[in-house]
Amino acid sequence: MADFTYILNEKIMNITCLKLSRFPVLLGLAIFLSGCATSQNTHDPLESMNRSVFSFNETADKYALKPVAIGYKTIAPDVVQIGAGNFFSNLDDFIVVINDILQLKFSEAGQDGSRLLINTFLGMGGLVDFGSDYGFPKRYEDFGQTLAHYGVASGPYIVVPFLGGYTVRSGIGGIVDIATNPVFYAAPFMAPFISPAIGAGKAVDERKQVLSKEEIINEAALDKYEFLRDAYLQRRNSLIHDGNPPSIDDVIDEPVQEASIAEKKRSVVIEYIDPEPWQPIHDSKN
Repeated sequence: MADFTYILNEKIMNITCLKLSRFPVLLGLAIFLSGCATSQNTHDPLESMNRSVFSFNETADKYALKPVAIGYKTIAPDVVQIGAGNFFSNLDDFIVVINDILQLKFSEAGQDGSRLLINTFLGMGGLVDFGSDYGFPKRYEDFGQTLAHYGVASGPYIVVPFLGGYTVRSGIGGIVDIATNPVFYAAPFMAPFISPAIGAGKAVDERKQVLSKEEIINEAALDKYEFLRDAYLQRRNSLIHDGNPPSIDDVIDEPVQEASIAEKKRSVVIEYIDPEPWQPIHDSKN
C-alpha cells in the first residue's frame, strides 16, 4: 500500500478481514525489533530498517495500488467516488462513537451517534453525507487515541511491508477497532468475497484521495520518508489532543533546520491528511 495512505489510515485503518492480518505482523515486528538499532530520533529508533521497508513499499505502490487508483479516478463518475468515500467514512463512524464513550466524551458521542444514524438511514447506508448538512461534522476517534487518553505511550514508529507506518500504540488500537467494527461481525454471514472487497475498495479510495497531493509532497519534501513520518506523527498528535496539539517540537524530536521546509510541512500536513480539517466540538481536551 502506498506510503501516502499510511497517514490517512490512521484513520486510516481498518475494517476488514483483509486488513485484519496486518496487525499481528505489526505487533510481531514491534516485539522483535524493540531492541534493534537506534537513531537520533526517539520516535523512530528503527529508522534505518524503516527506510528500507519504505523504499520497498514505494516500489510496490508504483506498480500495484497507484495504477488502480488512477484508473478508478479516471473512469469512475464523480458521484460514484463521492458515494464510496462517504460509505467508508460512515463505517468508521461506528468506531468513533465507541471511542467517544470510552474517553468519556458523552456530548461528542451523542453528536457522532446522530451523524451515524442520519447517514445510515437517510443517507442510504452512508452513501450520502446528510449528517454534515444537519450540523454533525465528521470527527475522528479510534482506540489508539483512547489508549493515549489514558496515558499509554506511543511506542516506536514502525514501517510495515505493504501497510505503511504506525506507532505501536496505534497498531494495537487498530486491532481493537477492527474487532468493534460491524463489518467484522457481519463477515461470517456475508458472501466470502464481501469483506475483502470492502477492504480493497477502501484502500483504493484512500489512495485516490492523495493522488492530487503527490506533487505538493514531492516539492515540499527534501526527504520524503522524513516528511511522511513527521506528518503522520503530527496527525496523530493533533487527533489525540482534539485539534489543539502541543508544539510540533514536542512531537518530532529532530528540529527542522530550514524554516521554509518546516513551514511547508505545517501548511501541507493538515490539508494533505485531512482535506476537510476536523474542528473539535470543544476547544479544550476532556
